[in-house]
Amino acid sequence: MSYGRPSGLPFVDAMTPAVLVLAGPVTREEVTGLCEDLRALLGTGGGGGRDPVVVCDVAGLGPPGLGAVELLARLQLAARRAGGRIRLRDPAPALLAFLDLVGLSFDVEVEGQREREAEQREPALGVEEAVEPGDPAV
Repeated sequence: MSYGRPSGLPFVDAMTPAVLVLAGPVTREEVTGLCEDLRALLGTGGGGGRDPVVVCDVAGLGPPGLGAVELLARLQLAARRAGGRIRLRDPAPALLAFLDLVGLSFDVEVEGQREREAEQREPALGVEEAVEPGDPAV
């Protein structure tokens, strides 16, 4: 028995979350379509794993306002109803403050976050810092 090999890297593709790019001010009519797109991404397995995640790139969403809050709240609700969740990528600080003000919390992914986390980690075992003579003891 033989079968065709699926395209892509199965292990990596299963772990890579799908991305939904949100650009410009979104009208109420567009919200319904974006919720359907989100459910489709979660339904195709693009969210990956047991806890499917869709990353919503909100960098181009525009100025924060009630329209953006409503959109993100509806997307979060649609994701939860589909058994998944959303994570915001590159939100403006003003948008995060506005979401916090209205009581909504989201997982946030910031560009360069992994690099900063790697810099903050402890050094690997076996690595010692050089000490110069005359340095004060800490």
